[in-house]
Amino acid sequence: MNKPHDFPFGIMDVAEILQLRMRRPHATGGYYDCPFCGDKRGKMSISTEKDAWRCNYCGEHGGMLALYARINNISNSEAYREICESLQNGEFGSCCEPVSPDHRKQDYAEQAPLADIRTIHQTFSMMLNMLSLSKEHREHLRTVRGLTDGQIDELMYRSTPPFYLCKKIARQLIEKGCTLQGVPGFYMKDGAWTVKFYSKTSGILIPVRGIDGLIRGMQIRLDVPIKDDDAPDKSGSKYIWLSSAGKEMGVSSGSPVHFTGDPFARAVFITEGFLKADISHYLMNRSFVAIAGINNTSQLELMFELLKENGTEIIVEAADMDKFSNRNVDRGISNIRLIAKKCGLEFRRLTWNPNYKGIDDWQLALKRKQHGKKNPEMNFKKRFIYGLCSFDIIDDEIAEWYESAEKKETLEEHLGFTAEEYSVFIQSDKDTLKNKLLAQRRKQRYRIYQLDFSDGKPKSFAFGGIAALREAGYEQPPASEYALVCEDSLFCFAADTEKTCLERISDRYSDKLPEGYRGRSVAPSDIVELYDENERRYFYREKESFCPVKFSPFLVKKASCKESFL
Repeated sequence: MNKPHDFPFGIMDVAEILQLRMRRPHATGGYYDCPFCGDKRGKMSISTEKDAWRCNYCGEHGGMLALYARINNISNSEAYREICESLQNGEFGSCCEPVSPDHRKQDYAEQAPLADIRTIHQTFSMMLNMLSLSKEHREHLRTVRGLTDGQIDELMYRSTPPFYLCKKIARQLIEKGCTLQGVPGFYMKDGAWTVKFYSKTSGILIPVRGIDGLIRGMQIRLDVPIKDDDAPDKSGSKYIWLSSAGKEMGVSSGSPVHFTGDPFARAVFITEGFLKADISHYLMNRSFVAIAGINNTSQLELMFELLKENGTEIIVEAADMDKFSNRNVDRGISNIRLIAKKCGLEFRRLTWNPNYKGIDDWQLALKRKQHGKKNPEMNFKKRFIYGLCSFDIIDDEIAEWYESAEKKETLEEHLGFTAEEYSVFIQSDKDTLKNKLLAQRRKQRYRIYQLDFSDGKPKSFAFGGIAALREAGYEQPPASEYALVCEDSLFCFAADTEKTCLERISDRYSDKLPEGYRGRSVAPSDIVELYDENERRYFYREKESFCPVKFSPFLVKKASCKESFL
């Protein structure tokens, strides 16, 4: 292996000096924890071939001197001198005496070059035809992810086979005329071809297709995420590539870009995650480009150029909502924007109800709400007290009860009346009953404050609970980062608690927002103020509840124009 320099050390020496933790090896180096973004899932790739490194999570990259220099906040020349001193390579004046490039040569299993696209597609297609999808995996895709059986079959999702069938699968593919050399996942073991499926990496096989519909690679959605012992608060890696890098005659997947939908669409959405893109395509009937990670953009320019040639004009970014809190994600989006601009494509940013992290989660929730049943607790009395209907519709409610084939409740229960109220309803005129109900109503005034992103910068606690706020270094919400987006009132029962009022406000500003409302759906990190003539009370929105906080409304920003939240 020839080095691109005559230094007396290589990048693996630098990694050892810095005591970087390797998670797993690959053909020309290994995957390490990133010392820059702090991610501990082995996202930083170190290459001995180029003596270079790159973190696929935060996007940081460079050569081996830059790796040492940036960690220690010194110049490259100082880094060179310190590395030499650490390795005790000769005298240290202006330079070190170089040694032979072969002195530190490492032996690696011989790797195969990546096969051509049609070969990869033919082999993967044939393999998928030999495999099946388990009942458990199909049920997950149907009930949790919202796909139909027809869509699942069209996508050709399969379950990974048991490890003891790997050699048999490879042998049968060869017998069918398929080429295995250069196809990611396949490699030689004991003189025979096999494919890299293990029990610990069992899961759902997801074909990754190009704009031409041909399969470029395979990703596995793991049944059990690969957990990092050093990060107990994280769920672990859920997706891995089917790759045989580092194995004899193996090859890396190359992290291809995925496309689903109409390749001639005027507007194409981009997100991270192949399963997410497939689901969103079916839910929205839109075209999607997907990358494995927000900073995996090495092959994105070619995809954008092809789309441009096909007539695409707009790229719509639909990354997860942590783009408002994670600087690494925000940086990746900025890179995608630059690539789109370079290819002559307009770039737009899509945002939605922040209670849903991914675009697929949001769209699936909307679909399920549309098919949901009417809230049985919202009877006539409650709707009238809340100001959601006029008193006159009571006649329609009575007619509905009489026409019901199965009367599972009395008319009194159907209307939501107490025994006393029902007696007034039977014995008196309607005005008497109406006034009796109105006596139970009160008006609650409120204001909503939300984080202001007009400066274009992410906030580390955005859409997170109190724990995220504390982790960001705040004891109380920083009012200077907020803007007032709503000031209004609602009717409620006189006896309603603060919790009930807050939940009503949260429901009012959920997916379908009121006309003229300037904010987004109420979500974690929002502040709701309840006030009257006597006092003001402030509440921080958690995921499922509200927490009382101190807040200084005089420091909030003036509300900017409504953001493009959907």
